[in-house]
Amino acid sequence: MASFVDRVTITAKAGNGGNGCVSFHREKFVQNGGPDGGDGGNGGNVVLYADPNMHTLLDFRYHGKYAAENGADGGSARCHGKRGEDLVVKVPVGTVVLREDDGAVVADMSRPGQSRVLLRGGNGGHGNARFATPTRQAPNFAKPGIRTQEQVFRLELKTIADVGLVGFPNVGKSTLLAALTAARPKIANYPFTTLTPNLGIVKRYDTSFVLADIPGLVEGASEGVGLGHDFLRHVERTRLLLHVVDASGSEGRDPMEDFRVICGELERYGELSQRPQLVVLNKCDLLPDPAQAQALKERFEQMGYPAFPVSAAAHRGFDALLDEAVRRLEQLPPPLEFAQEVVEEAPALDGGFTVRRENDCFIVEGGFVQRLVDSVNFDDEDSLNWFHRTLRDRGIIQALRDHGAGEGSTVVLGDMEFDFID
Repeated sequence: MASFVDRVTITAKAGNGGNGCVSFHREKFVQNGGPDGGDGGNGGNVVLYADPNMHTLLDFRYHGKYAAENGADGGSARCHGKRGEDLVVKVPVGTVVLREDDGAVVADMSRPGQSRVLLRGGNGGHGNARFATPTRQAPNFAKPGIRTQEQVFRLELKTIADVGLVGFPNVGKSTLLAALTAARPKIANYPFTTLTPNLGIVKRYDTSFVLADIPGLVEGASEGVGLGHDFLRHVERTRLLLHVVDASGSEGRDPMEDFRVICGELERYGELSQRPQLVVLNKCDLLPDPAQAQALKERFEQMGYPAFPVSAAAHRGFDALLDEAVRRLEQLPPPLEFAQEVVEEAPALDGGFTVRRENDCFIVEGGFVQRLVDSVNFDDEDSLNWFHRTLRDRGIIQALRDHGAGEGSTVVLGDMEFDFID
């Protein structure tokens, strides 16, 4: 059986935009044919797809880097470069994608077949045919495509289920799942038999819902003790909790104290204790006196929690529990979906910049600085004039003056070094 993996880190990069082409029309008997350089193609996007046939993030353990295809460069005769192919990354339904550097949710793949662009490819650069004007008839420069940045993302699988079974280890959650559904989880008489979430479909008359048996909690789970966050992550989407306790105390624990501990862990993790709960008093067949189950039921109901004595091993007591679960689900809102950030276009030329001084050298940095330098043909007067005009219009010249740059000072822009001329 494949390992269950529900949290991984990957690196992804959209395709770079192709460079524009510098070209002039050449044909016999046609003089001064003019510029005909084509635009570069856009880079491919990185696209997520929620695949209902995937159930774990195991594949990402062995393949952690993903890159979409770059756009092709433009060609002569106004030929545009080919657009880069999108890269489709398949993930299990329920996967939440977070940006590693700030923890922002960029995608919540909560529906089967759902697609979402994770990273957009860079736009292709314009060819020199785009820059022809009545006064500049032979532009000898073009624009490079936008280069995209590699980013790191964290993928977390949060189980999609209507109802979750919670409770201490060995209280009979797996046995209950097996009794109510066609699922066949591993069952044994020792703690932490269940190490991964198990799902099953419960059918009650003309209604059905997804039930998840989620690994057991222990005290301190909200701080990561025991299965800790590996468990709690899968409770977040559930609409209703069936809180299973060992009514017989066969493990030597008090069911009321167990309930209090688990509710405390749910609350500390993020107000999960506010999720509606039905208490399942399991192993009632082990009680010597049936009145003990009734007394325990009344104690929970005095606390505001409906309680249902059952025996998962003997398949008894399920009717009232299922009827109440179906009734509650009809009244509850749909499963939780996490707010997602808007996926922005690749950074454009109008980004900001900063100026810093190192001894007698002034360094200009920013998202568009290197792209600006790459756009210039330093052997072409028109291109140089455009470069100087852009430096003035963007406020870079004034910012250099404000930082103390004077005639002959050394200025570094991207990978180029210049002398400052005021």
